[in-house]
Amino acid sequence: MEECVYPSLHLDCLISIFSFLSEDDLVTVSYVCKEWYEAAETPWLWRELCLHRWGFCNLGQLLCDSEQHTWKRYFLRRSKLEQNMKSGRTGGDYTCKSLRGHKGRLVGFSYLVENSSVQDSWNCSPVVCSASSDGTVKAWDIHKAVNLWTTTGQNPLTAMFTDPQRCLVGASDNTGTIKLWNGETGEEIASYSGGSSQCTLMPFNKDENAFLMVGTVLGSLITLSSPQLTEVSRHMVCDSFKLNVLVSSPDAKWIIAATKESSDLSLVVLWSESVCSPVAGEKVVSMNLPVCGCSAAVFLPSQRSRLAVIHTDGLHDQRTVTVFDLSLKKSLYKEEPQAQQVESFKLELNQWHSDLILKAKGSNTLLLTDGNDLKVYTLKGALIATFKDHTQPIISFCVDNFRVVTASRDLSLRVLTWRNDREAGLTLESQYHLLGGSHSMSRGFSQVECDYASIVASVEAVDGKDVLKAYIFNS
Repeated sequence: MEECVYPSLHLDCLISIFSFLSEDDLVTVSYVCKEWYEAAETPWLWRELCLHRWGFCNLGQLLCDSEQHTWKRYFLRRSKLEQNMKSGRTGGDYTCKSLRGHKGRLVGFSYLVENSSVQDSWNCSPVVCSASSDGTVKAWDIHKAVNLWTTTGQNPLTAMFTDPQRCLVGASDNTGTIKLWNGETGEEIASYSGGSSQCTLMPFNKDENAFLMVGTVLGSLITLSSPQLTEVSRHMVCDSFKLNVLVSSPDAKWIIAATKESSDLSLVVLWSESVCSPVAGEKVVSMNLPVCGCSAAVFLPSQRSRLAVIHTDGLHDQRTVTVFDLSLKKSLYKEEPQAQQVESFKLELNQWHSDLILKAKGSNTLLLTDGNDLKVYTLKGALIATFKDHTQPIISFCVDNFRVVTASRDLSLRVLTWRNDREAGLTLESQYHLLGGSHSMSRGFSQVECDYASIVASVEAVDGKDVLKAYIFNS
């Protein structure tokens, strides 16, 4: 690179001027001369670009090795990955792999090891675990499309979960037996017999301790220690009705429990401390929310104790969204949960749906399914957008800071991306479909999950041997 042959500005002046440039312009001016190259390579400039575009980046990762991790490298690689995820061209932007091996229906799957948006390297190989009615749990390296380990066959499984923080995998079978395995080796760690033919499972981490919340078919919430699977507490939530709604708050202070099978029963809010560390002779600290007929519930990610609930509002043909702020009132002798209603609005749905799916983004955005459609609302009930990308019902979708992925019975995944517009604010844009195979061989997608650099979805096969599809985006 040549020296500048004309009088040049001081380095600090160049850096100040370059701070007004876009990333493309910054790369362009770096080719002018040695002085401009030195100024354009200034870490502070690329750091400002990163933080302006993404808000948060993993500083520890970037600073741990100055030769491998730089702000410029982070920005360019992350931008390239997001562009690939936005355009979705097969072969160049992503590869698709099929994970086969189960001999029954998939009852669930989830990531055990995943890529994060705050890492400088997005090429670590994610591990996904799946459970099947064939009685086995399998762990998959989705980059290599290989099975890492498989548990020995047992009774048909009905539900599963992973705890990535502690590298644990768990599942329940149709006899109510819950088992826990080491996520690295597949070695069985513990077993618990609860006697409930159908269980709802939710791993729960509080402070330094791990638990498993179990909702039973008879309406009890059982708290088990993890990984020992010893019973810590048991609380009746909805007597004789299946407890199939379990949600925890981002700060791990609250647990929401409810049933979808009764329009007369309300949601129960439990203070997690009293559930995980019960005191002999004292009742669980809980309260009933003043709404009945729960269809779905979700906490707002940016509001640690703000809960949105879809309920029937007393009429079977009318769904309502109500938003509460939860708090704990402490006195000398007791703690008492309180719920303050923040917003409430009625939903205008195309038809009655037995199983609505509700997700949240940030502090003010709700997403829910309405048959074939995906709808986006503000907390005040304003309908921001309706996406009619599918020809059959949406049965699953996932949300992260960059995109939304919907899965449908029409055997397609729809990828949508978030955009921060200065005038319109946060908007969602529909981008492209990912296809899952042949309709003659499949009945459609049944679940979808994603990490920052990949999407995994389960396909319900006609022959009863379900398959996982993994879409890996190139960075």
